[in-house]
Amino acid sequence: MAEQHRDRINTAQPHTARIWNYWLGGKDNYPVDQEAGDQIRKLHPGIGDYAQADRLFLGRAVRHLVADCGIRQFLDIGTGLPTADNTHEVAQRLAPESRVVYVDNDPLVLVHARALLTSTPEGRTDYLDEDLRNVDRILEHAAKTLDFSQPVALVLLGVVIFLEDDAQAYGIVRRLMDALPSGSHLVLSHTITDPAMPDVDAAVAFWNEHGTPKLTQRTPDQVTRFFDGLELLAPGVVSCSRWRPEPDTNGVPAEVAMFSGVARKP
Repeated sequence: MAEQHRDRINTAQPHTARIWNYWLGGKDNYPVDQEAGDQIRKLHPGIGDYAQADRLFLGRAVRHLVADCGIRQFLDIGTGLPTADNTHEVAQRLAPESRVVYVDNDPLVLVHARALLTSTPEGRTDYLDEDLRNVDRILEHAAKTLDFSQPVALVLLGVVIFLEDDAQAYGIVRRLMDALPSGSHLVLSHTITDPAMPDVDAAVAFWNEHGTPKLTQRTPDQVTRFFDGLELLAPGVVSCSRWRPEPDTNGVPAEVAMFSGVARKP
């Protein structure tokens, strides 16, 4: 990958994508990320489970959209570092003709983007180095791979948390969904704030003091607002560990402070 992309990587400051990768057991992180990840885990011992729960939610949501809703196109913004069962791998396992466009502005993700560009011969994957705020640029590029006359699943996992301004955050999601046809879906997850989980607030405060980029928490009701005008699929906006979990003899999965939902555009 071009040297200028490596020059954008700051190994002296912890970065959320790399900490997420550390919690998932990946190797694309640095000692500064591991130290911050361990500090955050001390403040909130269960926070490392959020990464796992969010990743498992992605797999369940993609499988449902492909198998039960006939979706064959995905626009995955805020992709994060490649790991096991990326969006295209899950989708193409069920429907080899599926097409996926990944979008992220993290230079380390860009360095490893080749891992996201493996595809079945029948399908296609593409990658765009772009910020979520640049909606027009994202849509223009994605249209080279995706057919916007057919339903698309917009995937926004743990990315609108980086938009502090509520009006901007809701507006960007609305603009993206407005560009997609009827039958498209929104898949979104977001870190919440809840009086029942005060240690989460402490962990986020630590992160915002020491790491980059800064995070914005929202209440479950505020997260639900991202789905306004769409048809929420059951069970609605819930802890991502509890969105259609696999059968488990241990009962209902533990709740995590990462809420998610899937909704259809009528």
